[in-house]
Amino acid sequence: MAGAVALAVIVEARRLRAAPKAVARHASWGSAFALWLYAAAFSEAYVDLTAGTGALLLFGAVQLTMLSTAFARGERFGALQWLGLALAVGGIVVLVLPGVSRPPLTAALSMGLAGVAWGAYSLRGRGTTDPIAANAGNFWRASVLGLAVAVVRARSLQFDPAGAAYAVVSGALASGCGYAVWYAVLPRLRATSAATVQLAVPVLTAFAGVALLGEPSTLRLAVATAAVLGGVAATLRR
Repeated sequence: MAGAVALAVIVEARRLRAAPKAVARHASWGSAFALWLYAAAFSEAYVDLTAGTGALLLFGAVQLTMLSTAFARGERFGALQWLGLALAVGGIVVLVLPGVSRPPLTAALSMGLAGVAWGAYSLRGRGTTDPIAANAGNFWRASVLGLAVAVVRARSLQFDPAGAAYAVVSGALASGCGYAVWYAVLPRLRATSAATVQLAVPVLTAFAGVALLGEPSTLRLAVATAAVLGGVAATLRR
């Protein structure tokens, strides 16, 4: 809901009076369901998964979803692109492998479902001409689904002021505005490139941990970063 409100404010500030056409074309219940399913399955899965295990399962499912769809639509990798993908995936494995443990089956399936849903949401956004309006419509629709689940699970809900504040900031900035930026660049990327670029996310997260949380900067992180970013660069070359 915070993401929906933030995007609505941006849309109004830009005075997009023509936005209803864009929203009708690119915001849909299908995209909203994919967005909601990603968030819900991701949240449920991480209750029982380590960070490393969850990252591998999530990004594996995202890659499988987006790449298989791209190949089915006729996109192809050259030798350099395949090498780059292998290098980037290898870097992710190096980065998260120490935190990987055998996951519970239900949690693993839930994280896999989250990856498929995020891949679907990304693919559906490639035809977007107004990313802010499209995400605003999708977020409002997803909020309805989220509220429905909250009502069903009302007895188990707990409210914490700090947690609620973090959720609002995360929804408004990291999700609402972040997804709008993602939708803005998607039309300029092939689906295969869009899938591979997302492999940089765990590396960026690790560096944020170093910069913001005082986590140690290690040789493993440096090696993984070089492999992931080098691999992504290779896949983006024509």
